[in-house]
Amino acid sequence: MTTHMKRLKRAGVPGLALAFLILFAVPGLHAQVPAAPQSGPIALVGGTLHTVTDGVIENGTLVFEDGRITAMGTDVSIPSGAEQIDIAGLHVYPGLINGNSHVGLFEIGGWDVTIDTNEYGDINPNMRAQVAVHPESRHIGTTRNSGALVTLATPSGGRISGLAAALNLDGWTFEQMTLRGEVALMVNWPGGGGNQYRNGVQEIREAFARARAYKTAADAADAGQGPALNFDARWEAMRPVFDGEIPVIVSESQPERIRDAVEWAEEEGVRMILMGGGDADLIADFLVENDIPVLLTSVQTSPNRDWAPYDDRYNLPARLADAGVRFGIVGGTSAAYSNRLPWEAGVTMAFGLSPDQALRSVTIDVAEILGIADRVGSLAEGKDATLLITTGHPLEYTSAIERAFIEGRDIDLVDAHREFYDRYSEKLRQLEGGN
Repeated sequence: MTTHMKRLKRAGVPGLALAFLILFAVPGLHAQVPAAPQSGPIALVGGTLHTVTDGVIENGTLVFEDGRITAMGTDVSIPSGAEQIDIAGLHVYPGLINGNSHVGLFEIGGWDVTIDTNEYGDINPNMRAQVAVHPESRHIGTTRNSGALVTLATPSGGRISGLAAALNLDGWTFEQMTLRGEVALMVNWPGGGGNQYRNGVQEIREAFARARAYKTAADAADAGQGPALNFDARWEAMRPVFDGEIPVIVSESQPERIRDAVEWAEEEGVRMILMGGGDADLIADFLVENDIPVLLTSVQTSPNRDWAPYDDRYNLPARLADAGVRFGIVGGTSAAYSNRLPWEAGVTMAFGLSPDQALRSVTIDVAEILGIADRVGSLAEGKDATLLITTGHPLEYTSAIERAFIEGRDIDLVDAHREFYDRYSEKLRQLEGGN
């Protein structure tokens, strides 16, 4: 802490105010300026377009206007007055999707007032993640520069954590950033054993029973077939789950508990997505039979068991692919490490997945699982112009992101990492006697 900040603290400046001073008043700790809306048509000319779902277009042109892709191919009519960007020798990919993220919800680990990932209590289905997002977060810049332009903001804590939201990583307010709110309801399956486990499962069952009873009464009241109902934000938030409009994302990795969770979801008649899935390959047939997609968290990590081979987690995606399990790779929730998503997926290319499969796992496959594939996840006419211009495959260490667009907005790619690089490059230049 600087001397100035220490004096402020001794002078009695409250913790929250001091946090704001540190985040916003200290030079070099600022976030990027959100981009202005697209003002006219833009044409990317002469590059290689990787659509993900419809092959590769060499020497192609991609046109977008009003934030949407309007044309793409090798014989495209460019609108009059369009800004033409020469991308010869470069590649265009859809923006990557970080499907499990605390970016914007978590800033400084040692400062509680900058952390808004969970609420008090165990049952909080009405907590909407996008409302808590901090658009000025420094982690947004480093995440975007890794290629991830869309995240799923996932609340955590308790048994029922709240509603996850899909966010574009650009905007002045959470409303501007929200790609789709209320994408899924987050449920933490209980751990432990014996009564602890049974009580945890019972807590979830009771919450869903109360929510279902509320929905029945609310539906009757809405149809004029029952008395007016006292509004309850918790159970109101769960009505779309019972209507099949949004799924439940259940966090679990152990096979026996995954089975319990899938059977519970079937009993409740709700759609389920498995988050975690470290041992998902051990019950792959069961997952395929019940059409349960998996959002794999850590791939670039050590094995779960001492006797497992060193590459057990590295080749887990390949084993799931071979078994026919639908999956995406999302990494961990850590905001500070959100820039590691390409590495999580990239390592799989050396352990069984093809480059195309690895790319799909952080683009269209995640988008389809989360229900946002109509907007993002691939390059196609009518979809959002949320895309990357790169020197190569975005999951390769040696590739660089030259430019990025989110809904057609030209994104500032200067972040804290690049600022530090420039700062200390200048220091070395001065030490070496540069002018």
